[in-house]
Amino acid sequence: MNIGKAAKLSNLTVKTVRYYADIGLVSPVKNNNTGYRDFSEDDVARLQFVSKARKFNFSIQECEELLSLYSDKNRSSREVKALTLEKISQINVKLLELKDLKKQLSFLADNCKGNDRPDCPILDALSEC
Repeated sequence: MNIGKAAKLSNLTVKTVRYYADIGLVSPVKNNNTGYRDFSEDDVARLQFVSKARKFNFSIQECEELLSLYSDKNRSSREVKALTLEKISQINVKLLELKDLKKQLSFLADNCKGNDRPDCPILDALSEC
């Protein structure tokens, strides 16, 4: 199938599918008659897999590792679980950072009078070095 259909079936943009093919996440066959890439159902399944993994915030490198593990029928689930637990740990760190950021912004917003005067602690905080 063509790249447009592969993209649509995998809920990705054509540009993203082309990039994934360029970096080797999928290996479409080049059609010698047209010069275009022909994507197989296996390619689409891999694209769908990566699309879902990216929604869980797995990096391209982690997606490559997950695809490798998925393809290995002799794998243990230990490696997959370890990758997932590491991702959860990273998300927890990010959540703490976001909570702190929210606290700081809330403090600034609470201390800004939001009136016609030019005094603004939000802008003061942003302009500090």
